[in-house]
Amino acid sequence: DEDQCQNNKEKHWLLCPVCKSKTRIKLREDTVLENFSLFCPKCKQETLIDAESLVVSPYNKSTK
Repeated sequence: DEDQCQNNKEKHWLLCPVCKSKTRIKLREDTVLENFSLFCPKCKQETLIDAESLVVSPYNKSTK
């Protein structure tokens, strides 16, 4: 029953903050990322991000 509950979580492709293209990463609604290095295969940029509740923001060291 727990496996079925986990599979029902909403999932979304993580978009590149630079070019807004899909990356190769999918986020679930309960995923939390801090200081994550995201690479975009389209624009070839690497960006540090934070993500929580499907909201992605640029990594900001001063808020930690």
